[in-house]
Amino acid sequence: MGSLKNIYFIAGALSGALAVAMGAYGAHAGAHFLTQEAMLTYSKAVRYTMQHGLVLLVVSLAISLWPQQKGILHAAGILFMAGIVLFSGSLYLLSLTGISLGYITPLGGVLFICGWLCLALAAWREKGSL
Repeated sequence: MGSLKNIYFIAGALSGALAVAMGAYGAHAGAHFLTQEAMLTYSKAVRYTMQHGLVLLVVSLAISLWPQQKGILHAAGILFMAGIVLFSGSLYLLSLTGISLGYITPLGGVLFICGWLCLALAAWREKGSL
């Protein structure tokens, strides 16, 4: 298994690929059966998948820049990956099947917020090196 920075870079790249693939599916195949409301939900899932895939790349680079903050950056990476699965995954499920997982979606959102706060904390601790 690779280093943490490689894991988060790979996870970010795969999230980006997933977002593009899911976006293409939604724009083409999904356009034939998704309602307008379901398409809005689906589009939100695609957007959050891409945005947090990109931030995983930032986490990877931050680990290289601030190795002494590896622990908090690792927490950020885990939180972002879990947020993608719970938040975006539950929105994909809802829009494609109508199945709601209830509080899973907002839990994923809370994980995103916590990930961003961890990223901010790492930067704060390294404020002299920005």
